[in-house]
Amino acid sequence: MKKTFLPLLTAATLAACAPTAKTPATTTPAATETTASAPPAPQDYRAQAEEFLINYSNEYQRLYTQSSEAEWRSNTHIVAGDTSNAGATTRANGRMAAFTGSTENIVTIKGLLEHKADLTELQIKQLQTALYAAANNPQTVADVVKRRIAAEAAQTERLYGYDYQYAGKSVTTNDLDELLRKEKNPAKRQQVWEASKAIGPTLKDGLLNLRDLRNQTVQALGYPDYFTYQASDYGMSREEMMTLVRKLNDELRPLYRELHTYARYELAKKYNQKQVPDYLPAHWLPNRWGQDWSAMVEVKGLNLDPILAKKGAEWQVQQAERFYQSLGFPALPPVFYEKSSLYPLPKAATYKKNNHASAWHMNLDQDVRSLMSVEGNTEWYETTHHELGHIYYYLTYTNPEVPVLLRTGANRAYHEAMGSLMGLAATQKPFLTGLNLVDAKTQTNETQTLLKEALNYATFIPFASGVMSEWENSFYADKLPADQLNAKWWELAKKYQGIVPPTTRSEQYLDPATKTHINDDPAQYYDYALSYVILFQLHDHIAKKILKQDPHTTNYYGSKEVGTFLADIMRPGASKDWRAVLKEKTGEDLSARAMVEYFEPLMAYLKQQNKGRKYTM
Repeated sequence: MKKTFLPLLTAATLAACAPTAKTPATTTPAATETTASAPPAPQDYRAQAEEFLINYSNEYQRLYTQSSEAEWRSNTHIVAGDTSNAGATTRANGRMAAFTGSTENIVTIKGLLEHKADLTELQIKQLQTALYAAANNPQTVADVVKRRIAAEAAQTERLYGYDYQYAGKSVTTNDLDELLRKEKNPAKRQQVWEASKAIGPTLKDGLLNLRDLRNQTVQALGYPDYFTYQASDYGMSREEMMTLVRKLNDELRPLYRELHTYARYELAKKYNQKQVPDYLPAHWLPNRWGQDWSAMVEVKGLNLDPILAKKGAEWQVQQAERFYQSLGFPALPPVFYEKSSLYPLPKAATYKKNNHASAWHMNLDQDVRSLMSVEGNTEWYETTHHELGHIYYYLTYTNPEVPVLLRTGANRAYHEAMGSLMGLAATQKPFLTGLNLVDAKTQTNETQTLLKEALNYATFIPFASGVMSEWENSFYADKLPADQLNAKWWELAKKYQGIVPPTTRSEQYLDPATKTHINDDPAQYYDYALSYVILFQLHDHIAKKILKQDPHTTNYYGSKEVGTFLADIMRPGASKDWRAVLKEKTGEDLSARAMVEYFEPLMAYLKQQNKGRKYTM
């Protein structure tokens, strides 16, 4: 996951940045007569835009950095009952909001955009980006923006300061995840799963309040709702985005249907259940939300956990950096190791931190950090490679050719695609053999390897583009009633994932809010679904066109040509249209083709395994 902050600027500064109408000088009657008869001088809109953008970008970067630092503190040093971090974050984000959303800025930006013919393409992109930022913080509704920022800070404190309890003691989300991967007793699994959902009710009032404030904020600049606002960042309407994600679900449905049937029967066998349920009980799966089932399968010879446990957490981070360096990327700047929060807090720590992995571009320059809780296991090994993908994306588009306002991914999904691509590459057998993590002579079952990958990547699509996207679309755009929030969530989980809760989950719960993104990265979870589609398109191109290798058994390590290919995608940031970047680099438009093809060899195996079994999806 990448951590982003929406631009904010102060009203007073905005006025300083905005070109103002010139006051006529006092002149003599003769001079006035001469001026009146002369044709008006043409406006140099390009020069005006450049001056505005220079001033705006400088102040934007300064305030963005302050906001990032405040957010960093709120996520890495959470003390129960201490609201000082939330207060500092609220103030920093308030200053940013006042600047980006200032009325003067909005008027100036809109005025300049009326003269697109006189502006450069790069200027237009920057102005559109600034206007998009303004829509999240318009000072025409300054009180609403102020209340939204305060509500977001408070929700973050509740979200990451929550004391999870299991078996009578405090546990971390890492602990719960580990239990769900390994516990074999269904009754205990249900207790763990329910412990992971206990936070939901504490977040309900805050989330409903945020829904209203987020919608009201963007409505001030003409967006009907917050989901529509987020989709517009892709240059798409809400309807177009939902059509796209539904299409992805349809394309991958045949594979998911086979995986769902396989999982029902195999897990019933694992838990000694005589009756195979039509739908998967949520607590049977090795993930709190059923988005990743890969822990179901252990590939003989590819179980890295014992090896990684011995090597330790620090080795994993350093090895991920060595991987990127082998492709031609530079060493990470010293600030990364000096200021990141990479490992779990000591047991005796008097504060908490957000355990959800994220990457941060603190100042839109060289200050890059990651927030993780790395432990020596396969999941964190892959996650570490993923998060460093974000970090190297930041560093690559931080160059003189990319203006500050465009230092982000070609679209939001590209950032996730780069991270996930490297996570996939770093877990393929030839790569692992090259690192001596797996003996080259070790016989591995390629079908089981592919099955494990499908239980990671393919099972994620119905969750991301189905449950998450459909629920937030309904929540923001359709203003889903407060007494239907949980019911809608489980309706979608059953429809898209074929998953049901172990017991009735009434409206006293709020299970969607247990997913962090619902609270602090709202209305854009389709980014992750689209990123998987893009990553397989990129991987397909790298394997077939650059490395000339089977996409299922590649080794990127040491390939400068692969590094150049990736850097060429990363370097422009958002200064080039995301569709053009994909077409230029892979030769095709966004499509699930490569992902479907990658898992085609698995379909015959699954159909054979499922012969005679009941399909319910």
